[in-house]
Amino acid sequence: MRIVIVGGVAGGMSAAARARRLDEHAEIVVLEQGDYVSFANCGLPYHLSGEITERDALLLHTPESLAASLNLDVRTGHRVTSIDKHSQKVTITAGEDTYALPYDALLLSPGAVGVRPPITGLDHPAVHTLRTVPDVDGLRQRIDELLAARTQNGPPPSAVVIGAGFIGLEAVEALTARGLDVHLVELADHVLPPLDAELAPLLATELAAHGVDLRLGVSAQAVTEVTNQATTEADTVGAVNVALSDGATLAADLVIVNVGVRPASTLAAEAGLDLGPTGAIQVDGDQHTSDPYIWAVGDAVEVTQAITGVRMPVPLAGPANRQGRRAADSICGRRTTPQASVLGTAIVRVFGLTAATTGANQATLRRAGIEHEVMHIHPGDHAGYYPGSEQVHLVASFAPDGTLLGAPGGGRSGVDKRIDILATAIRAGMTADDLAELELAYAPPYGSAKDPVNMLGFVAQNVLDGTMPQWQAQDLDDAMATTLVLDVRSQSEYAEGHLEGALNISHLELRQRLEEVRTAAAGRTVSVHCASGVRSYLATRVLIGEGFDARNLSGGWLTLRAVHPNL
Repeated sequence: MRIVIVGGVAGGMSAAARARRLDEHAEIVVLEQGDYVSFANCGLPYHLSGEITERDALLLHTPESLAASLNLDVRTGHRVTSIDKHSQKVTITAGEDTYALPYDALLLSPGAVGVRPPITGLDHPAVHTLRTVPDVDGLRQRIDELLAARTQNGPPPSAVVIGAGFIGLEAVEALTARGLDVHLVELADHVLPPLDAELAPLLATELAAHGVDLRLGVSAQAVTEVTNQATTEADTVGAVNVALSDGATLAADLVIVNVGVRPASTLAAEAGLDLGPTGAIQVDGDQHTSDPYIWAVGDAVEVTQAITGVRMPVPLAGPANRQGRRAADSICGRRTTPQASVLGTAIVRVFGLTAATTGANQATLRRAGIEHEVMHIHPGDHAGYYPGSEQVHLVASFAPDGTLLGAPGGGRSGVDKRIDILATAIRAGMTADDLAELELAYAPPYGSAKDPVNMLGFVAQNVLDGTMPQWQAQDLDDAMATTLVLDVRSQSEYAEGHLEGALNISHLELRQRLEEVRTAAAGRTVSVHCASGVRSYLATRVLIGEGFDARNLSGGWLTLRAVHPNL
């Protein structure tokens, strides 16, 4: 049997390696149009920064090493230009040569291509992307040249990064580490759009603390060569000017554009394979395409989003690797574990912060019309009495029956651990009750007896069963206009910043001052808040016990300030 695999890296090479382990006698040919068939593309930003010092560390395998270890016929620089489903052949271009190669089983792993935004001047030599080894080679060379040319006491080189998604943020960190002044441009109103908006200010503050100039809610319009006049009009000096939609101009020595990817499905479409509405290749649970002898994996295929059921591509390495393994099992006639729906769990480091997400965020749930309640908590990553405890900021959405639907998080420590637990919980269909009862490892340096995951369960239980009615930061205008806002923080906290017209009574004094609250409320609902939602929960329960219509602000002042930064 001849298995032909189009495209390497995560999906294609996982399939090739698995197929060889299952069938020692199969002829396995891997066709890769680039020079590198197996490289760690997720490590590229960390080589750009210098954290991964050796370029060869990114090159996981070569054609020679794959031939020696797995007896694979790996052909780099070979581009498949067409597929003939009827004769089961692919046409290949390699340099000046063109030839046809028959197959018994064909696996497509073409990956994705970067979205090319409508910006004039993207062909300028100063404009780069960050997706491949040649990309990072070019960037490192350009940065080395800029740093070498810098005059003593002269300004550092500058860069404009367009797109504040995962790769954009990693690029910003890498460029800053190399000593460049960095401007970050994002069309959305907050960095890392997949993250719930309440957590984005944490990242914005961290970026600003490291000197990054953040431009939100604007788009890049044009990249132009610097002229003398253009230089005087720009905010900075560099090789090119980047014109923004708000009229500002940024000058930079280099520009990195990473605004997303789209499935590289042109070859499949031209072969007559079925594509979905997003342009991704349609596959079944075993990675079969609409042709019985063709399979497809990776960034170019459709998967089912676990919460909404929407069919869409999810360009992540984890699913691609599992799909490659599954496709090889199917090709070799083995029992498979059918493709599960995908949560889209992802994580990124932004200087000293970590941001991560799993499941569906609030915007996705709203678009899908899925009813949900949102919980915000800000506990410590480990026991507060043990030195070094840092806040973990978690936002979780639950269905009315308590099923966990999605959870992003941010903080300086312990975020990865909690997101992985919550991703597992969503996959298992766990509810708030299940989270509350999870038995997690505890010792003071690592966690708390009530882990943040347990706390999410406790809070959700209270909200869903009516023990703790809550209000959200997005409801602020209504709360100010129609209810009594009760701030139960200390007087010193209140003095540092508060809502105009809020009544300030410490939760420790509340029982003694209930009549004061009753008079001020005058029959209205009492909207209670503290710093994080814990003290106000205690106060809300006191008020409810005394006959008040009271509700607690989810996430407290921390969340309120994140949603309304001008308070």
